Amino acid sequence: MNLSTQYLGLKLAHPIVASASPLSHTLDGIKKLADAGASAVVMYSLFEEQLGEQTRIAAKYVKQGAEDDPELYREVVREFPNPDDYAVRPTDYVEQIRQAKAEVQIPIIGSLNVTTAGDWIEYARWIEQAGADALELNVYAIAANTRVTGAAVDKRIVDVLVEAKKYVTLPIAIKLTPYLSSTADVARQLSEHGADGLVLFNRFYQPDIDLDSMMVRPRVVLSTSADLLLPLRWTAMLYKRVRSDLAVSTGVHSGEDVIKAMMAGAQVTMMASALLKHGLGHIKKVLHEVDLWARKRGYEDSSILIGSMSEMDVAKPEAFERAEYIKAITGYPV
Repeated sequence: MNLSTQYLGLKLAHPIVASASPLSHTLDGIKKLADAGASAVVMYSLFEEQLGEQTRIAAKYVKQGAEDDPELYREVVREFPNPDDYAVRPTDYVEQIRQAKAEVQIPIIGSLNVTTAGDWIEYARWIEQAGADALELNVYAIAANTRVTGAAVDKRIVDVLVEAKKYVTLPIAIKLTPYLSSTADVARQLSEHGADGLVLFNRFYQPDIDLDSMMVRPRVVLSTSADLLLPLRWTAMLYKRVRSDLAVSTGVHSGEDVIKAMMAGAQVTMMASALLKHGLGHIKKVLHEVDLWARKRGYEDSSILIGSMSEMDVAKPEAFERAEYIKAITGYPV
């Protein structure tokens, strides 16, 4: 089966892209991903907090009311990571892109993890100048302030794209959260403002409570195939309703997962957790599963699959989704 696909204007050998993860933290790691068969590599994320002074960044997070509570401000500053402690400096990140472009033949996509339009834009330009083939902007911010409206959250995401488009000519993908008041509307706005791709979805960090130490602890839980259902649903709803390319980024672990994502409308699938769990050889295993499935059913080209199970021909997607919801709830066997 011809598995080649197009994403962000890039021609890829197949739809499995190595998404941002510790696997691309080093040049050697990127080379190993390329050798393992990844069609492209998204660099690990450079956080906007790594690009400025600790107190200036912390101030952004407490600007709502911090002026009236100096102690709160000082507490946030104390807790916030010091950029001087990061293992990788922004200049090193950019240099790694330059070296990767010189040593591997697959596309390299830069990744910036940001909260609002801001000072990070300079580094987006550096990433472009280093030769990156595209840029992924992961807009990650918890709307924890009870006075921040859904419209303000939506605008913040669109503003990030608009600001980036002013300064870089690279294709830009926006990695979205599913926790929006109207995911479809935000996707439409981003597409109309020039987003070349939409990545569905980022996964929010969920802290846990250590009952022994009575402290909140970081906890990163790798995805499973069960996590595919949410991005699969939204990909099927957005396919052909937005001009942006679509990428499924959560829950891709098997050949079946890749096929389902493509049938929903994804041009590519992003894989990280599966590679961390099973090793880099998992890419070729999954590709073999996809090829075997396609050959058994007579599929010769991936273009036939993409969007074949989407909702593009559904006149009223809200009614369709409601009907499917009712069937699922009332049809559960007991």
